Amino acid sequence: MDDREQLGEDRELQQDREQLDQMGPIDYLVVEFPGNRMTGEAFPLLVDLVDRGLIRIFDFVFVRKELDGSVIGMSLSDVDRDGQLDLKVFEGASSGLVGGDDLEEVGKIIEPGSSAGILVYENVWAGPFASAVRRSGGQLVASGRIPVQAVLARLDEAEKAA
Repeated sequence: MDDREQLGEDRELQQDREQLDQMGPIDYLVVEFPGNRMTGEAFPLLVDLVDRGLIRIFDFVFVRKELDGSVIGMSLSDVDRDGQLDLKVFEGASSGLVGGDDLEEVGKIIEPGSSAGILVYENVWAGPFASAVRRSGGQLVASGRIPVQAVLARLDEAEKAA
């Protein structure tokens, strides 16, 4: 490799590092659909989040757990089985972050006869904040989610106590 090629590779590596530094937090969701009942109602809302630049999808995979316990991948083209293409826009959305071992883990937590969507996404909206935190020497040491049901229950408790 001559010096020009090395310089080109060094520049590409630097650009990759800069892009990574600008990224927002990466999250994942696993959503179970008991009895394989998917209405597709949430799909347009997910597309809207992407279109508005709030999230970027890295992986979007669906699996089904058969009654015998076997787990199989599902096509994104007609996940609610209504004969219409639902998620054609996400077909091929696969960064490789979700692997076979992840599908097996999801298979362990969903009920037989159910399906699940696995979504890995970047919180693009939080990228500038996350980047500023990293530049200032900060690092994430904890993160979590509070289920809406838990928030509602806590608010009910507080209201009763008042």
